[in-house]
Amino acid sequence: MTHGGWVELVKGSIQRGVTISTAESCTGGYISHIITEVPGASKCFVGGVVAYSNDIKINTLWVEEKTIVQHGTVSKETTQEMSRGIRDRTGSDIGLAVTGVAGPSGGTVEKPVGTVFISVDMKDGNTITEGFLLEGLSRNEFKKEVSERALGMLLGCQLFL
Repeated sequence: MTHGGWVELVKGSIQRGVTISTAESCTGGYISHIITEVPGASKCFVGGVVAYSNDIKINTLWVEEKTIVQHGTVSKETTQEMSRGIRDRTGSDIGLAVTGVAGPSGGTVEKPVGTVFISVDMKDGNTITEGFLLEGLSRNEFKKEVSERALGMLLGCQLFL
């Protein structure tokens, strides 16, 4: 999506009085960067956490250790707990979380390089989570693509609040 789409996301959030927070692993803060590039973002963006380690996911985002043990760091379940945790921690209306395997190493047969999960947790109790396999991308391309997909999901979800 173009920069104009992110302006629409921020302006729409401000108009609706919707606040957003992020929990990022594989994107390393890139989503927060994109949001804060838009003037006025401080009126809707509460903040974000780059939760690269499991310790931060557990202690800061309230991801259950058993979730990581049972399902892995890169999983639908972990991402859902991350999005709920950041929303609960910050008091925002929407929590957006991403986790994945950016590569070039770290992949497994079950979760190869390019595996990613994105979750949007909303104050109305709904959570939308999607998983993707983005093959053949460099690390930077992966971070950009995941960020754009996550923000696209966020744009769609915030229209319902």
